[in-house]
Amino acid sequence: MSKRTGYISWDEYFMGVALLSAKRSKDPSTQVGACIVNQKNKIVGAGYNGLPAGCNDDEFPWHKQGEFLETKYPYVCHAELNAILNNIGMDLHGCRIYTALFPCNECAKAIIQSGITEVIYLSDKYAGSDASVASKKMLETAEVTYRKVIHSINHIHLSFAEENV
Repeated sequence: MSKRTGYISWDEYFMGVALLSAKRSKDPSTQVGACIVNQKNKIVGAGYNGLPAGCNDDEFPWHKQGEFLETKYPYVCHAELNAILNNIGMDLHGCRIYTALFPCNECAKAIIQSGITEVIYLSDKYAGSDASVASKKMLETAEVTYRKVIHSINHIHLSFAEENV
């Protein structure tokens, strides 16, 4: 018997972890996840967009528009920042981060400061926005590479049914 074929690539695996992490987000309009991986392909951090620990997500707004303090924007931590802050306590220099959405300028700062050297993203839906342009400029200046994930599959079905194990 030979080994199984058709298994997912490392990029698909880690992006899958980022996408699964996004399922924890309480944001009704945008769910983003991130996964940090070291040089040995070990996961060292994961996060999703949500409120800081200790802030009840039923007591804060989730609106996208309106007065600033009545929107989600001043309160929500992005997935990339949460993944960095939630790391297992190790130095992140040389690590790479997988994220569902290309990082904003604020997350790019945290990525650079943490020592992460590569960003792999699924969507760049805000390309051309000021935040995205600033992010790319900082990442390039700091020599942090970025690339869109290459995948050969469009979806993965997960099942909790015991008979599938």
